[in-house]
Amino acid sequence: MKHAPPLLCTLMLLGACATTTTGNPGRIQTTDQANRESLAGAASSPLRDMNVLRTKVPAVLMDALADPYAVPPSRSCETLTGLIGPLTEALGPDLDVILAEVQQTGQQMVGDQVMGMAVGAAQDLIPLRSWVRRLSGAERHDRLVRSAITAGVVRRAYLKGLGQAGGCPAPASPLAPASDPQSPAS
Repeated sequence: MKHAPPLLCTLMLLGACATTTTGNPGRIQTTDQANRESLAGAASSPLRDMNVLRTKVPAVLMDALADPYAVPPSRSCETLTGLIGPLTEALGPDLDVILAEVQQTGQQMVGDQVMGMAVGAAQDLIPLRSWVRRLSGAERHDRLVRSAITAGVVRRAYLKGLGQAGGCPAPASPLAPASDPQSPAS
């Protein structure tokens, strides 16, 4: 137990450097996503639990939270693309893009398991973690972040649906699904 305070200080210093994502600095993350992104994210877990580090919710997601089905000023493809761009920057790629580009590998799954263990060790530093999160306001802020992400996803899907109905190309509408090589030819 003599090494616990220096370890905690080291983890806090590492965590102070982990306020943005490495792949897309504008992308919003829940606490769980931030904890699992990197070792610095895992190390900063206690700081997020105590509400010292907070996820900043982008304005575009707060607007979506206020009214995800707000009618856009115009239904032109350019306007829809302009509205979808900031949502994609805040949320990361949409499901149609992910399905078209990414296939999870076994190496990624092993990395996820190792990161999960590091997060678990960092979270164990705070006794009664769930109560600390409630009392510090971290849980309430995480609910806001999750709600804003959900509203942003709904808003982007709504705008892409309008774009698809208007015959707009991607990104103002969903990417056409790739043909399934296992399906029978028509």
